[in-house]
Amino acid sequence: MFSVSSDTALVVLDVQKAIDDPKWASKNNPGYVDKIVDLLAGFRAASLPVIHIRHDEPNPASTYHTDGPGNAIKPEVAPLADEPVIAKNVNCAFIATDLEKYLRDHGITRLIFTGVVIHNSMDASIRVAHCLGFDVILPLDATTAIDVTDAKGIRHDAQTVFDLFAAVLGSEYCALSTTDDVIAALPA
Repeated sequence: MFSVSSDTALVVLDVQKAIDDPKWASKNNPGYVDKIVDLLAGFRAASLPVIHIRHDEPNPASTYHTDGPGNAIKPEVAPLADEPVIAKNVNCAFIATDLEKYLRDHGITRLIFTGVVIHNSMDASIRVAHCLGFDVILPLDATTAIDVTDAKGIRHDAQTVFDLFAAVLGSEYCALSTTDDVIAALPA
């Protein structure tokens, strides 16, 4: 078991309206947003830091395009006025952003990552966070995957993709957990 203290931040990654586009319809973990809402409530009640990462995609064909309707953060996980929103334009939240500086300046050493999708931005950001020396925890019920078609044209269902990426991340880059365990570890 782990504890959560003032050096821990919740990172909400790419939970934007874009993820509701039919292109993303094959998601596993259909209740993942509800789990993120629970984590937000817990961190806010404990007065712990929450950081939102918004993907500002320069490609106009993307559902996350900066000027498109999918760019907005989903209302149910919207940031409060005092919660920073860090914009990124690649899959990793640390590349060409102030995220690492913000974390170091605020004495944050542990990150609870949540958001979308485990095999893209979550994977890239968690691996880099680990390499930068942060302690990372991933509540598996607060993220998701979608179906992926490989180079041979074989389609892998979202749950298989999710399970594989969770196994790889958990083997080296982060501790795997659940939302309930994270909430139970929050200070009273």
